[in-house]
Amino acid sequence: MAGREPLPTADPAHLRTPGSRELAAAAAVFAMLADPTRLHLLWQLTRGESDVTALAAACGAARPAVSQHLAKLRLAGLVQSRKDGRHVLYSLADGHLRRLVTEALSHADHRVTGEPWHD
Repeated sequence: MAGREPLPTADPAHLRTPGSRELAAAAAVFAMLADPTRLHLLWQLTRGESDVTALAAACGAARPAVSQHLAKLRLAGLVQSRKDGRHVLYSLADGHLRRLVTEALSHADHRVTGEPWHD
C-alpha cells in the first residue's frame, strides 16, 4: 500500500512465535470481546471504574444482563472488582486490555466511517 508508513515494531519479547497456550489464551480474550454488550462494558471501563447501575445506564442494557456479563468478564480475568461500601466497583484488569479495546473500536470506527487511519 503506497503512502503508508511501516507499522511500529513490537517489543522483541513479543516477536517470538506464539505457542498453542498463548494462541488459545488470546482467542479466549477475543471470544469475550465478540459480544457487543461486553465490548461496550469494557469500553466504558476504559474510562475508569464503575458500578453495575452506572454501566447498565451507559450501555442501555438491563442490570441483570450487565451483572451476568461482568461475571463472565471477571471469571475470564478481564475485569476485577472491589467493594466500596455497599457498591461493587469494576475496572479493567490491565493496560493491555485497555489498549486492545481502544484499538479495536478505533479500527471499527475507521471501517464504518471510511476515514483513512494513520499509525
